[in-house]
Amino acid sequence: MTIMRPMTRSSRPRLSVQSCLLCSMDSRFAPRAADGGDDEPVPWAPDSEGEVATESKKKLKRPKLYKVLLHNDDYTTMEFVVMVLVRIFHHSESEAMHIMLHLHNHGVGTAGIFTYEMAETKAQKTMEMAREHQYPLRTSVEPTHDGDEE
Repeated sequence: MTIMRPMTRSSRPRLSVQSCLLCSMDSRFAPRAADGGDDEPVPWAPDSEGEVATESKKKLKRPKLYKVLLHNDDYTTMEFVVMVLVRIFHHSESEAMHIMLHLHNHGVGTAGIFTYEMAETKAQKTMEMAREHQYPLRTSVEPTHDGDEE
């Protein structure tokens, strides 16, 4: 009769780096593509037997940035524009006042620079808030040029 004892840390079998590499070279343990096919190479799989597996890293590009522009009109109050800049674009009161004055004097002003999804979302929220308060404030989103980024 054999008595089963629980495994302790010292009694567990240890895997060496060599045994792990051997497992990765064995075709039964080779990584498969997500769809089950063998056509798609796995980046860390060895190319042939005996080679060392390496992981290739792709260099990520920074996402393209877009400006959210506010357009001046004769009906939207300056206080409402400041409120939008503080609540939606998270500017301080003084920054919002500065942007609002630029918008008032030049006809258009940049509320912020974001990734495309964020810019579209903030422009949409601004238009919704303006409609709720019955103001004709318009927004637009346009790509930044290389010198425009923060």
